[in-house]
Amino acid sequence: MKNKLVVFVLAAIGLLVLPLVAQEFGQGWVRIMALALLYVMLALGLNIVVGYAGLLDLGYVAFYAVGAYLFALLSSPHLSENFPAFAEAFPGGLHMPIWVIVPLAAAVAALAGIVLGAPVLRLRGDYLAIVTLGFGEIIRVFMNNMEYPLNITNGPRGISQIDPMHIGGFSFGKPLAIGDYTIAPVTLYYYLFLALVVLTVVICHRLENSRIGRAWMAIREDDVAAKAMGINVRNMKLLAFAMGATFGGVSGSMFAAFQGFISPESFSLMESVMIVAMIVLGGIGHIPGVILGAVALSALPEILRYVAGPLQEATGGRLDAAILRQLLVALAMIGVMLSRPRGIWPPPEHGKAAPKPAGATRNQPNLTVTQERAA
Repeated sequence: MKNKLVVFVLAAIGLLVLPLVAQEFGQGWVRIMALALLYVMLALGLNIVVGYAGLLDLGYVAFYAVGAYLFALLSSPHLSENFPAFAEAFPGGLHMPIWVIVPLAAAVAALAGIVLGAPVLRLRGDYLAIVTLGFGEIIRVFMNNMEYPLNITNGPRGISQIDPMHIGGFSFGKPLAIGDYTIAPVTLYYYLFLALVVLTVVICHRLENSRIGRAWMAIREDDVAAKAMGINVRNMKLLAFAMGATFGGVSGSMFAAFQGFISPESFSLMESVMIVAMIVLGGIGHIPGVILGAVALSALPEILRYVAGPLQEATGGRLDAAILRQLLVALAMIGVMLSRPRGIWPPPEHGKAAPKPAGATRNQPNLTVTQERAA
């Protein structure tokens, strides 16, 4: 326990100091770390659906989009510029406080999760994946075309002039000066996302060890047996969809405030595929593994930019740097999955007997099971 406490304290100090050191080398590194934390939140939310309940969801980015667009509509002048009624009531734009928007984004995303989960409760495996994939694409196309006759999402042009995250009079979009030292806004967002990730980890850990978490895992292993044991499979699946979507909605609202601009291109199918890949690569159902997979797959493409550029120059520009970067990421993923089929940090295997000492059964064949375990 003492060793674990020391590790946690050192990790906390490292996470707090890391952005302050990184911003000295450029804010781009801090931005990569902040986006990695956002993907950690998304991966932990999807892990509830895929890792705990065993429901393959390829449309998770839809909840991400719902949270982002809800925050953008309620924290920008877009509605006032396009609807006279809003302009009369809110001449300067609709700028609602975050303690209203963020819970509302979580609630609307949870409702969207229930709407998605209700019709697909009887589906499993590939069929469930296809339906959820279609749901994610429907939301993206819906956001892309809601410009006429009523301009709600501004179509493919997206929504801009989104307010930065602020709590009371403190704004995360302005530098914070402490004496002669200045903390950049991207570093402030890093700390905000870090606090949300810690809260998400605590919630997921408590859920995993609760009766609800054990019910989800029973459904994941065999939903027929779980139903025979008295578990309400329908309600538990709906709860898994709703809980996972809640984290997606909160992450989307943070993304909109962080970027200041959103468009449908930010919520493509590849985003959902990447989030699922983070869970599979890290270790399905294991919180530390999911975090590691999310950090690896979100930061690796950005880090490989510094490798793809020199390789492009070495070949005289015959290789496209973007395609080369995707190739390097794919090769890295293939290498990891070949060497670690269950993920980089898989969950411990429960229910298997410990290996017996060599010769224990052979030398004492007449022992009972209890005596053999004691031996």
